[in-house]
Amino acid sequence: MDKTKIFITACLGLTLIGCGQSKEEQERLRQLEELAEVDRLEMQNEYEDFVRQYNELQTQITNDSLVAQLENEQRRVRELLAELKQTKKDDAAEILRLKKELATLRAILRNYVMQIDSLNRLNQELQGENQNLRTQNQQAQQHISSLSAEKESLTDKVAIASQLDANGINAIAKNKKGKAARKIKDVKQFQLNFNIARNVTAQTGMKSIYVRILTPTGNVLTQGGTFAYENRQLEYSIRKDVEYTGENLAVSVYWDVNETLSAGTYRFDIFADGHNIGSTTISVD
Repeated sequence: MDKTKIFITACLGLTLIGCGQSKEEQERLRQLEELAEVDRLEMQNEYEDFVRQYNELQTQITNDSLVAQLENEQRRVRELLAELKQTKKDDAAEILRLKKELATLRAILRNYVMQIDSLNRLNQELQGENQNLRTQNQQAQQHISSLSAEKESLTDKVAIASQLDANGINAIAKNKKGKAARKIKDVKQFQLNFNIARNVTAQTGMKSIYVRILTPTGNVLTQGGTFAYENRQLEYSIRKDVEYTGENLAVSVYWDVNETLSAGTYRFDIFADGHNIGSTTISVD
């Protein structure tokens, strides 16, 4: 869900409109601004969902130390949510920072989910080993029963925790010799390297990875292909199918330049399983 590409483009669009753009270009920029607002609201909803998830976890855990940790994380989420609500919608840098915080929060929540699930499995084993003691220890029986009910409520949290994340993202503009290009006129290829992070809760198997490359003017470098995202079809620049096993996976993709490029900042957004899992930018003079 890193959607800050839209905020950067929309900000540029407001300037361009004022400079006498065509109706078609104004309509395209208006649509980008609408998508930017959708993305911003989705970020807010996800932060609010984290607050609710932590609140629910606290009511289901009896370990005082773990409850205290959950309260601290919930407090942090609320602070970031407050920052998001106060951030201007065209403040792309701040939006990008808060988007990156979401990936960190998701990883933290995933860790708590796994801790609780492990505790649940341990108690289930104790339940099988201590059948004769259950009648003598009613309190232990109630605790095990509550953990069984808790496991059912973890489904939604696991769905959040299983979302893929991309890290180590690095974009390179290359010249015809395969070296880093300094000038836009020398760029013959874009190369994007990243890792799909290890995630033992994610579904394994073949994954379609989509990369969108946005030019400084907000256009997508594309050959016409689209993919589903946020109840609409978005154009992509590159598609790569990979086999994901749940372990860290290094991925590299390439875009051969066959069009005239303009100097400025190019944005790369990575999508998988209907989510924006990472992004980066590169500036070329």
